[in-house]
Amino acid sequence: MKQILAVDDSASMRQMVCFTLKTAGFDVTEACNGDEALKAAQQSEYDLVISDVNMPIMDGLTLIRNLLTLPNYKFTPLLMLTTESGTEKKQEGRSAGATGWIVKPFNPDQLLATVRKVLG
Repeated sequence: MKQILAVDDSASMRQMVCFTLKTAGFDVTEACNGDEALKAAQQSEYDLVISDVNMPIMDGLTLIRNLLTLPNYKFTPLLMLTTESGTEKKQEGRSAGATGWIVKPFNPDQLLATVRKVLG
C-alpha cells in the first residue's frame, strides 16, 4: 500500500484530502505544517508528499527544499495543493523541486488521477 504524507494547516482541507486518498486505498499520514511534516518524513518513508504552500512555522516550498536534502526523498514525488495559481508561484514551486501543482478547491477525481500518475 502506498504511503502518502498530506500537509495542510487547514484541518478541513486535510480531512478532504485524506478521505479522498483513503477511499482510493492509500495509507495517509497527516501533518499540519512543514516542520511537522519534515519530522514525520525523517522517521518514515513516504511514496508521495502532498503539501499546501502557505502554512505557519514552515511553508510548503521550504518543506520541499528540506525534503530534497534527505537521501530517501531525492526521487519522491512532491505535489503542491494550494490556492496559489499564479505562474510566478508555480515557477517558484518547480524551482524548489515540486513535481506538480494542484489548485484548491480540488476535484477529488483530478487529485486521484494526478496521484496515480506521479506514483506510476
